[in-house]
Amino acid sequence: QVQLVESGGGLVQAGGSLRLSCAASGRTFSSYNMGWFRRAPGKEREFVAGINWSGTTTNYVDSMKGRFTISRDNAKNTVYLQMNSLKPEDTAVYYCGAALRGYVPDYWGQGTQVTVSS
Repeated sequence: QVQLVESGGGLVQAGGSLRLSCAASGRTFSSYNMGWFRRAPGKEREFVAGINWSGTTTNYVDSMKGRFTISRDNAKNTVYLQMNSLKPEDTAVYYCGAALRGYVPDYWGQGTQVTVSS
């Protein structure tokens, strides 16, 4: 089993940056593909970005390409989401997820709030 804890959320002005972290417990972190997802107020949770177990492959929702960067450090059992040029519509609770196959998570973190003011 994997336990995930997100951090790094907060309040930022439009155009600003934040880096989210997701720390995982367990010795099998490097076996999992990791993803970031978000749920905006009144909307369903959506995929943001994913990275494969080795960190060699990443994928993004088109609207985040060029603004968000996902990365991981398997030695630290941590996955990151660097978010630049933030917009008010990026306001959401951001979750990380761990998946043994594909990017549909088997495990979820509890989320971290990101609020972007205009």
